[in-house]
Parts: sequence; C-alpha cells; structure tokens
Amino acid sequence: MAAARRIVVKVGSSSLTTAGGGLDADRVDALVDTLAKAGGEKEIVLVSSGAIAAGLAPLGLDRRPRDLARQQAAASVGQGLLVARYTASFARYGRRVGQVLLTTDDTSRRAHYRNARRTLDQLLAMGAVPVVNENDTVATDEIRFGDNDRLAALVAHLVRADLLVLLSDVDGLYDGDPSTPGTSRIDEVTGPGDLEGISIGSAGKAGVGTGGMVTKVDAAGIAAAAGIPVVLTSASQAADALAGRPTGTFFHRTGRRSADRLLWLAHASTPRGALTLDDGAVRAVVDGTGSLLPAGIAGVEGEFSAGDPVELRDTEGRAVARGLVAFDAGEIPQLLGRSTRDLARELGPEYEREVVHRDDLVVLRR
Repeated sequence: MAAARRIVVKVGSSSLTTAGGGLDADRVDALVDTLAKAGGEKEIVLVSSGAIAAGLAPLGLDRRPRDLARQQAAASVGQGLLVARYTASFARYGRRVGQVLLTTDDTSRRAHYRNARRTLDQLLAMGAVPVVNENDTVATDEIRFGDNDRLAALVAHLVRADLLVLLSDVDGLYDGDPSTPGTSRIDEVTGPGDLEGISIGSAGKAGVGTGGMVTKVDAAGIAAAAGIPVVLTSASQAADALAGRPTGTFFHRTGRRSADRLLWLAHASTPRGALTLDDGAVRAVVDGTGSLLPAGIAGVEGEFSAGDPVELRDTEGRAVARGLVAFDAGEIPQLLGRSTRDLARELGPEYEREVVHRDDLVVLRR
C-alpha cells in the first residue's frame, strides 16, 4: 500500500453532502486536504459521487427523486457545483482539476475505451487531478454503471492503478451491523471464501446516494480479481489508507490483470439482445480461442445494432459469454447456421466475418 504510486479514490455522496442535500464545503475541503498532501509522487484519480445530491437543494427537492428525468435534472445542476467546489478546493494547493464523465458505452466500445484511457493518462501526466463520475445527466437505465463503487473498480483497471481506496461512512467491513454490539471489523479479505456467512447491509446512513456496503464489497471483488488491491475505510481515515498505514478492511489481490476492455464488458455492459449457440459453438467459445461464426448460431433475440453488447447463451438459455456483435439484429436471421464462405458468395465479401470477434468476447461461465 505504501508503495502504491497511482491510486484511485472513490468517495460517496454521504461523505460530501448534508443529509438534506447540498455540498458540505468543509467535508470537501477535508478530503482535498488529504489527497493533496498524500505525496508528490502519488497520482490520484478521484471517483466522486455527489452530483445528484448536490443538485437537490438548489432545485427545491427534499430527497433524491425516484424518476429518471428529475434525477438527470438534479445531476445537471449538481455536477457543475461539485466540480466547481473541487476546482476551488484543489486550487489552494496549486492543483488543477479535470472533469471526466463516463457512461458504459464510453468504456465497452473499443475506440471509446482507448479515448477514455488516453484522456485520463494525459491529465495525470500534466499534473491535473481527474474527477470522474458517471454521466448521470444523459445515462439511462440501459447505459449506466449502477453505482460509483463499480465505476471506481473499473476505472482503477482502466488507468492501471496500484491501489483502489473506497471511502465509506463506516471504517471498514463488519461481520454484521456495525451498530450492533458484538460485531467486529474484518481486517483482511483474502478471497470470496472469507465472506461466506457474513451479513452485509445494503443502505448508507445518509440516504442521498445509491450505494451501500454490498456495492462496495462487489466493487472490491471486481478490482481484486483484476489484480488490484483494495482498502475499504471511512473518509475520515483516508490519510491512513493513502500512507499505507493499517486501516479499514484490506482486500488482497485474487487474480491477475485481464485484457483491458473485457473487464468492462463483463461488469459494466448491459446486453441489448441474445444469441443462442449450438453445442459446438458453445464449446468453441467457452473452451477454445475462436470467435463466434454464423454457422454456430441457432437463434437471435432482441433489438440491437452492430457494436452493441449481446448475451451468448447455450441451448438451455444459460448465459455463457458476452460480446460486442458485428451485425444488426435484423441481419442475423439470414446468417443462422451458414458458413462465412457461402454468405460471402451470396451476400458479398462484407459478410465473410465473425458475428462476435474473440477480442470482443468475455466468457462468463465454463
């Protein structure tokens, strides 16, 4: 932890705002003080919630709205306030801030993924602090990450971080409700087996965000499986986490770093449709190294366009993989069960290609 050079820090709405909505300037300044003093050699990427919560009070809302339209309106107002507050606070240390707003489309599609990485790398190289958030103003249920804990885990993978720090309103993961006598904090998690039988609460205290301990543990699992250690602790103990001092709950690495976009495809994409594969295609996709060809497809469901994520299912309807499809849904019925050579001869050379290329495919179960 102490040797980590590039660190992604995620902070939730409850650590930045009042329960009634609106930014708490003192809390923001305290967080920025900690990040700015972390050390000149450390590069910090801040994944910050709080846009919707910050927009509640200015719009006269007393709680987070349930409907998408008013959530987007609150995010539109609040995002400007949030970044302005960070800009002013980091300016006290002569640091610039760069806003980066992401949706799942920005990270599952190949060109968008490269652009996101390039922008973040360049901001860090120029000494700026990237402040990342989901683009709540335009994100819909179909193209959203769901919570910023998951987004932080994926951003940590995107920027090849050495450490992910998840800041909560409690000082770590407990083996029960932290407010219940007799529960104790879990200092280390070496793998999923350490969490068996542990009851993890789902709601934050302040009620202004979407995440809870469940989303943080899920995010820690995603990052750890991608080879990135994780510290889960409270915002008040962020300095200890950045300095490598024991604090909160430490999640050890459980896997190696995977191919770049495949982690995003597995955890951040929402399938727009499904392709049913015959038994031979399932074996080729799951156990082999090949792409999905038209000859192995037995059925198609949904409405999707070329480049959209789709689910790949076996004949019993179980999802075995996910991939980015190279054809529109309306084109696929004429391709079912046919060889690319026959398709090229009948429909043209542009049809002599994979339906899902191996580079755009991730296996979900074996």
